Amino acid sequence: MRVLIDTHVLIWAILDPRKLSSNAAEIIVDETNEILVSAVSAWEISNKVRLGTLDHVKDLERNFTYTVTEMAGYTLLPIEATDALRAGRLPGKHRDPFDRMIAAQALAADIPVISVDAKLDAFHVQRIW
Repeated sequence: MRVLIDTHVLIWAILDPRKLSSNAAEIIVDETNEILVSAVSAWEISNKVRLGTLDHVKDLERNFTYTVTEMAGYTLLPIEATDALRAGRLPGKHRDPFDRMIAAQALAADIPVISVDAKLDAFHVQRIW
């Protein structure tokens, strides 16, 4: 199964897996699954580290690509112009650009998102938690 993980799930999976639901943890550790991490997660993490709201993830931010791909074995999902257009065109008032991009990429690839964020439901994304 291919799944896209939301930024908070990425942080938990790497830094504190005990915060994951048992279902999410099972999916993430199953080596037959492809775990995708959107490039928007790198942007979100670096932005929030800069703003001081995610100080505890500075090492992850500093070594993002290596940690995600080499240590965790996840696949980075780049952002294409079509993704940006789809994210901008999603209906609704939800303004978080990071959530909008994750939803757009999940919809384009027709894959679920592992997330606790119920706001993603407004975009009709299949959400697993």
